[in-house]
Amino acid sequence: DVQLVESGGGSVQAGGSLKLSCVASETIRTFFVGWFRQAPGNEREAIAIMNSIGSETYADSVTGRVTISKDNAKNTLYLQMNSLKPEDTAMYYCAADGGLPGRCPDRFGYWGQGTQVTVS
Repeated sequence: DVQLVESGGGSVQAGGSLKLSCVASETIRTFFVGWFRQAPGNEREAIAIMNSIGSETYADSVTGRVTISKDNAKNTLYLQMNSLKPEDTAMYYCAADGGLPGRCPDRFGYWGQGTQVTVS
């Protein structure tokens, strides 16, 4: 199984930036990968997805403010977040799957433990 470990969360002021990292225990070169977030009382939502050929899609709520990227040599996924807003406050998770999960959290087989982002 692929193990995923996120880092980079923290507390920032509105308008600030954070870069989240997610290190995989093995290659995710051909995997669907993504970043999700979940705020208390809300469902887990996909905010950035990269498919197996590197195409990116973003949730409307973050388009223009976040960028997903991947370094295959380091087995690492990134999420650069800029112009952060208080409504971005949530637990952020990276996920991966060797199939075709699309944007559906339930179809991703591998998850990290999450990293908290708090924007005030």
